Amino acid sequence: MKAQDLIGLWNQKRAQIIQAQVAPALVLIGIFVLAAIGAFENASDGAKYLTIGVAAATGILAIISQYAAVREAEALLTDLKSASEQSALSKKIADSRGLLSLSAIAIVGLGLGIFALVVWAVLG
Repeated sequence: MKAQDLIGLWNQKRAQIIQAQVAPALVLIGIFVLAAIGAFENASDGAKYLTIGVAAATGILAIISQYAAVREAEALLTDLKSASEQSALSKKIADSRGLLSLSAIAIVGLGLGIFALVVWAVLG
């Protein structure tokens, strides 16, 4: 494959990672607003656990989607390194595996951290 074609695929993978963050962000905004106005203080245990479950399910699915896109992008970077018709941009992208690996770690780490904060906000 040509480097230009692989750059197009790279951009698709980046867009997938970003798009996978939209639904959990909306869920978190809703939980944040409800926690800020004190809605969980008098909520039933069922409502609290449902909120935590929805946050967990949304977050887990997003992490899986993002992690899969990162893994595919890592393979794409390997192909990009050996592609024909290299440009300065394709070489720079091909050398970004470290940042891609760092983003995979951040996706999982931040996801767990935010989930812990959701549990604290809902149950605390």
